[in-house]
Amino acid sequence: MTNEKAKRDSAKQVLVVDDHEIMRQGLVQLIEQEGDLAICGQAEDVGGALKAIADSRPDIALVDISLKDSSGIELIKDIRVRWPDMPVLVLSMHDESFYAERVLRAGAKGYVSKSEVSAKVIEGIRKVLAGELYVSEKVVSKILRSTVGKQTSDVAPVDRLSDREFEVFELIGRGLQMREIAARLHLSLKTVEAHRENMKKKLGLDSAGALLTYAVQWIQIERDA
Repeated sequence: MTNEKAKRDSAKQVLVVDDHEIMRQGLVQLIEQEGDLAICGQAEDVGGALKAIADSRPDIALVDISLKDSSGIELIKDIRVRWPDMPVLVLSMHDESFYAERVLRAGAKGYVSKSEVSAKVIEGIRKVLAGELYVSEKVVSKILRSTVGKQTSDVAPVDRLSDREFEVFELIGRGLQMREIAARLHLSLKTVEAHRENMKKKLGLDSAGALLTYAVQWIQIERDA
């Protein structure tokens, strides 16, 4: 056995799940440069990710929140149920201050913004593999404030949405129609419409049009943040 093969065999195996091929390949190249890490598979959607995990049993999955056929948050929940001991690190372009708490609740062990330098990605992978959580101090402070009795009135309106409701909310804000959302999320139209009604109540909105406007504005603010 060559030294190179021995090193590769002892390396921690990483699965990369991202629906942007250029980003995915960039991550693969970054990780393959590390002697203690190796890529064991890639996927662009939930189905591909679950198959890759079953086939290769990685030591860690690096998952984007936005995937082709569903939400990375739903994938994290699936992984937690099927492989409860396998850690997940989220890498996303979305605002950490909002999304990190959601992915941690879903079962992820850390969150890295795509805007961070490459060294942060590798640091996050190693920290999570070592059994630690990896998030910024800002997120830790937010979670602590919630834990010690933050009042419901202090919570941002969108924070009140469930993960599935928020998934529908995002797609509404991106301009998808109810039938398109149902197809995208593999839900019935009736279920999506029920989520819309629940969101209107939680956000204090009196019509579907008001919800659409609110969602579009929220998406725009989140993109510009």
